[in-house]
Amino acid sequence: MEKVEKTNKESHSPLSFLKNLLIARWRSLLLLLIGVYLPLQIFEILTVKIWENQAGFPWDVPILLAVHSTANPQLNVLAVTLAIIGLPWTAIPILGAIALILLLQKHWRSLAYLLTASVGSVIINRTAKQLMHRVRPHLWQSIAPEYSFAFPSAHAMTSITVVVILLFLTWDSSRRWLVLIFGSLYIIAIGWCRLYLGVHFPSDVLAGWMVALGWTIGVSLIIKPYKTKAKSLDGDRPDDETTLLPEERELITKE
Repeated sequence: MEKVEKTNKESHSPLSFLKNLLIARWRSLLLLLIGVYLPLQIFEILTVKIWENQAGFPWDVPILLAVHSTANPQLNVLAVTLAIIGLPWTAIPILGAIALILLLQKHWRSLAYLLTASVGSVIINRTAKQLMHRVRPHLWQSIAPEYSFAFPSAHAMTSITVVVILLFLTWDSSRRWLVLIFGSLYIIAIGWCRLYLGVHFPSDVLAGWMVALGWTIGVSLIIKPYKTKAKSLDGDRPDDETTLLPEERELITKE
């Protein structure tokens, strides 16, 4: 009896509560650290350095020249094709079709995540470009020139945004591994084409990757698109996709 009372007393102590809370939330905390804080910290370092010196980092030009040294007609075609595929405007019909499917299937939470993450990514990119005013490199005559500001790369941000959105939407299925593998290759290929075409410094691409990664994962921690129940045997849709979570209802009530 005394042992049970001691156990109950310990379970209500501050240290026990903190331990249990960290055990219960360690995945979210780890995702917050690796997926949000670290990418945004890297983006902040890149931004401050480029704000102080438009020339950027010592490794920017050498990497560009090394990539350009591999130029040949076949790679020219590949790079231009990837540049077209990776355009933000190309992502609109893709994400639009997915959004329509989510709407028709009443997956409203997933739809809210897709719209918030994608629209926010565009706003961040446009705002950062206008604030930084970084000109594009002019080390050689590009076969697909760009004339807008360079930092951060819109292609890099779009690729990360699309892949992370798809990854969260397929989180509870085996398809997430296909999205992760092919999505990673797609992200790298888009980043390579921006360097190969000479329209971005490596730091532009890295900054685009980091800020888009931090944003899309950060939004997922708030909207929680993966907070859905498995479908029941009679085919009923998950409640969480069409209703607010208890904590969300509580926040609205308080306000």
